[in-house]
Amino acid sequence: MTAEMVLWAGAAACALIYLLLAAQPPGVLRSLLKTASVALLALAALLLGAPWLLAVALGLCALGDLFLSRDGEGAFMAGVGAFAAGHLAYAVLFLTRGDSDPVQLLQMPGIAIAAALLVLGLVMARILAPRAGALKGPVLAYIPIILGMGAAALTLPFGYWVFAAACAFMLSDMVLAAETFVLPDDHALRRITPFAVWPLYWGAQAGFLAAFS
Repeated sequence: MTAEMVLWAGAAACALIYLLLAAQPPGVLRSLLKTASVALLALAALLLGAPWLLAVALGLCALGDLFLSRDGEGAFMAGVGAFAAGHLAYAVLFLTRGDSDPVQLLQMPGIAIAAALLVLGLVMARILAPRAGALKGPVLAYIPIILGMGAAALTLPFGYWVFAAACAFMLSDMVLAAETFVLPDDHALRRITPFAVWPLYWGAQAGFLAAFS
C-alpha cells in the first residue's frame, strides 16, 4: 500500500470515527479526529502532486475544523476565518485551471445555476441577519464567499464533478448555519444536524481531492 493510500485510508477512518462522536460535547479526541480527517487529505494532496492550492485549501479547512471543534466565540470566529480563506483558496484554484472558462457563467446552464446561487444568498442573508446578533457582520460576509466558491466551480467542465463537491460543501455550511443561528436549542432537528453536516462536508473535501489528483 502506497503512502498516499495510507493517508486516504487514515482520513476516511478518522472521518468515520468522528461521525460517531459528532453529537458529543467538545473534547481532545473529538478535535483530533475532526482535524486529522481533512489534514490527512491535505498531506495526500501534496504526495499525489495535486495543485498546491488544493493542499492549501484543505489545510485551511482542517484548521477551521480544529477551531470549530472547540467552544467559545473566539474559536468560532477563528474557524469562520479559516473556512472563509479555504473557500477563497478553492475559488482561486478553480478559476486558475487551464480548462476554467468563466464564459460558462453567462451560458446555460451556468447562468441559471449562478442566478439560483444569488437568490439563495439573498434568502440566507434575510434569514440569518436578524438572528446572528454580534456575529452579523462576519456571517453576512461569509455568505458571498461560500457562494462565490460555488460559482467558480461552474467555470470548470462538469465532468470533473467539482460542482457537485462544491454543492455538498455549501450545503454543509447552510445546515451548520441553521443549527447555529436558526434552530431553537430544544428543536428535534438538532439531534440529526451533526450527522448531516459531517458527511456532506468531508465528502466535499474528499471529492475535491479525487477530482484534482
